Amino acid sequence: MSGLVERVTFHNPETGFCVLRVKARGHRDLVTTVGHAAMISAGEWITASGIWLNDRNHGLQFKAHFLKVSAPSTIEGIEKYLGSGMIRGIGPTYAKRMVRLFGKDVFDIIEAAPERLREVEGIGPMRAAKITSAWADQKVIREIMVFLHEHGVGTARAVRIFKTYGTDAIQVMSENPYRLARDIRGIGFRTADLIAEKLGVAKTAMIRVRAGISYAPPSALIEAM
Repeated sequence: MSGLVERVTFHNPETGFCVLRVKARGHRDLVTTVGHAAMISAGEWITASGIWLNDRNHGLQFKAHFLKVSAPSTIEGIEKYLGSGMIRGIGPTYAKRMVRLFGKDVFDIIEAAPERLREVEGIGPMRAAKITSAWADQKVIREIMVFLHEHGVGTARAVRIFKTYGTDAIQVMSENPYRLARDIRGIGFRTADLIAEKLGVAKTAMIRVRAGISYAPPSALIEAM
């Protein structure tokens, strides 16, 4: 299922659990989508895999096991996203002005030519700096989530990893993915081992042996080796 996030009904920043109303491809009415995302905003585009459920109280829902969030590409989506409050320093009024002035190039302006933000009525140096900083934070989060997804980490676990390690998540996983089993509830040796394999950690690597001894019961360790 894929579509535009029309409204974020609920989002827990600690667990990433979210309830979304999505303008999905192939559906006339908005689709209620339940899943996990580190950050999510109206106007963003999501691609999700999961199962359809017919809830007794809420009707048809899509329960996403994997949820990938992308920056919006339409004028409507861009304005909705910028006006959602997700980017510090921008509200609905400034979002409308920015989109009217820069159109679909607004994201490129923020990232590559932030000094041009001052061309927007009402945006001075302090607000421009706040917007630029907030955009950079968003970009880091997106890069981390993409890295985790590419290495076989589901969305719910990816959110827990991000919440645990923050901007150091990629570095921690690259150096020693077995730390996940020690630091994050719900991730054991087997899961960490699968992630390590995708990261190219050899089966004979010493960090794998140490992790197996520390976290796995003897029978599971023998099987894994």
